[in-house]
Amino acid sequence: MTPRRIVVAMSGGVDSSVVAGLLKRAGHDVVGITLQLYDHGAATGRKGACCAGQDIQDARQAAEIIGIPHYVLDYERRFKEAVINSFAESYIAGETPIPCVTCNQKIKFLDLLDTAKDLNADALATGHYIERRDGPNGPEIYRAIDSDRDQSYFLFATTREQLDMLMFPLGGLTKPQVRELARDMGLPLADKPDSQDICFVTKGRYSDIIERLKPGAMQAGEIRHADGRSLGRHDGIINYTIGQRKGLGLNSTEPLFVLSLDAASNEVVVGPRDLLRTRDLVLKNVNWLGDEPLEQAGSAGIAVYARVRSSQPPRPATVFVEPDGEVRVTLAEPENGVAAGQACVLYTDQTTQSRILGGGFVAKAITPALLARGRLATGSPVTGRPTENGHDVRVSDLSAG
Repeated sequence: MTPRRIVVAMSGGVDSSVVAGLLKRAGHDVVGITLQLYDHGAATGRKGACCAGQDIQDARQAAEIIGIPHYVLDYERRFKEAVINSFAESYIAGETPIPCVTCNQKIKFLDLLDTAKDLNADALATGHYIERRDGPNGPEIYRAIDSDRDQSYFLFATTREQLDMLMFPLGGLTKPQVRELARDMGLPLADKPDSQDICFVTKGRYSDIIERLKPGAMQAGEIRHADGRSLGRHDGIINYTIGQRKGLGLNSTEPLFVLSLDAASNEVVVGPRDLLRTRDLVLKNVNWLGDEPLEQAGSAGIAVYARVRSSQPPRPATVFVEPDGEVRVTLAEPENGVAAGQACVLYTDQTTQSRILGGGFVAKAITPALLARGRLATGSPVTGRPTENGHDVRVSDLSAG
């Protein structure tokens, strides 16, 4: 490889440290940058933290051992505004947000990428497990060879323009191989635990952060059965998630699951598990990386493989674009408990190294529970493709919720 100036985003973990070491070994002019993203006391010293406290010291030590310059940039204000506040607002709206996607989208591949350009760098490299390839129509991204570490679900929002300047050196390696490389480089963090998804949440209680940022967010309200019965009270919809069964505090002989969180009425709606099933999803903020324009999908649709959870493999689906531009995904097999705010990531196939076609955030999951509550707009025609329960429904005719 021709020697280039490369900025490495060093979080203080083993992955990004190995990336810096590999690029240095390859003869590149490597600059390590660590972003201080938050400082929440106990969160900075526990296992699973990232970009705070001890992690900054670990990144600095790794850079010294590798022999590269290292800088710490205070991004705490930007991170709070773009990620933590967004996380809180999403939960208050009854959604299930994914802050890792937001962090990649608005901090690492936006602000940090601008910083790399200011340093006259040719590329920004990270420790993500994903593979970038140069295709006939520009850069493409693929699932990592290590399916247990693949992070493509969290990177679907990466744009083509950003990919022009991004490097992901670990896409072809397994985690054990990376740890062995760290030992070979003499890095003391070779066995350091991985960071967790919601790195800034202390003691696993995201509601504490939301209440601190948005006082009064935990307002009591009604817990209602899908058939309309009032079953009890809740102490804030932010304490519930779609599909939740345990911890509802209800005296019921039937198994009940959270079906929806209605922020407008401050209601938690519960009911039987089969009312969680959905095949039709409406997406928002879609990022498309396929070769052909997504608009060409039209009413005929494009066959894809969709992933609505990071822990499951891609499954057959079809993506449609309505005449008004609304993007809809129909799953071949129904899923339970898909919530607004989750990501729906689209792939070419089910293989371990399939290409990522893009994705979006779930705006609505069309479930029997949603339809049963009469959420069709008054007087709207019921048209379009049929849903799983036999109703012929056009998703844009459904009210928000």
